[in-house]
Amino acid sequence: MTSFSSLAYSIAMIASFALVGGGLYLGLARKDWKRAGLMLLVAAVLIANVVIWTMPSPA
Repeated sequence: MTSFSSLAYSIAMIASFALVGGGLYLGLARKDWKRAGLMLLVAAVLIANVVIWTMPSPA
């Protein structure tokens, strides 16, 4: 794994945690469910991408 890919994984995970936090805040505190749902959806896509990227390739 190169240092660039490690950096990309780290940035993606930090962004997904920030999106989850922001989505929960918007949904629970401000009752803006549309934007909160979109933020949570984007966080789920980012996490899924990191999981796919880090899976070992078949031999």
